[in-house]
Amino acid sequence: MQSLNLLILYYSRNGATRQLAELIAEGVETIPQANAILRTVPAISTVCEATESSVPTSGSPYVEQADLANCDGLALGSPTRFGNMAAPLKYFLDATVASWLSGALEGKPACVFTSSGSLHGGQESTLLSMMLPLMHHGMVLMGLPYSESSLHHTQSGGTPYGVSHYAGSNGTIALSADEKTLAIAQGKRLALLAKKIKFAPEN
Repeated sequence: MQSLNLLILYYSRNGATRQLAELIAEGVETIPQANAILRTVPAISTVCEATESSVPTSGSPYVEQADLANCDGLALGSPTRFGNMAAPLKYFLDATVASWLSGALEGKPACVFTSSGSLHGGQESTLLSMMLPLMHHGMVLMGLPYSESSLHHTQSGGTPYGVSHYAGSNGTIALSADEKTLAIAQGKRLALLAKKIKFAPEN
């Protein structure tokens, strides 16, 4: 039986985006045949010197270009930085020209997720910023529909563009029940769409 590999690629500074990634992975793995592969990117410096070892001391392994080619779908996550994705994730994406030229991600489903320190800190614009390179890669973008009831009553994070989290200015606010529910739902939806695409009968 064929399996599905769903890449959950994220950058997390204080742990909240990582927690969302882990919940999305949990949702992915509720679908038969679907495997979640968690990967991260190293921090970078504004003065360009190396800031991280070549192997992370804990948590998810660093992503490699081969992970893009080998995945059947992608969830991309970043903390909000002035309404945009964080520089380490953008730095990695800027180096994916070979994957773009080869069409490694073309036709595969993708979704995005974020965490911010303030409730109106640019979550939605950050999610949209992460969608742009995925569109250039020819991916099939997927959001969260309002059939997910938590979107109707959440008082923390959560958007139709992708799950989000409000972590507070010191990053200590725990994920709410709604945020957790939406993250798991997003992973499940990603795996289901990947399954439909990969195992669709030939036209």
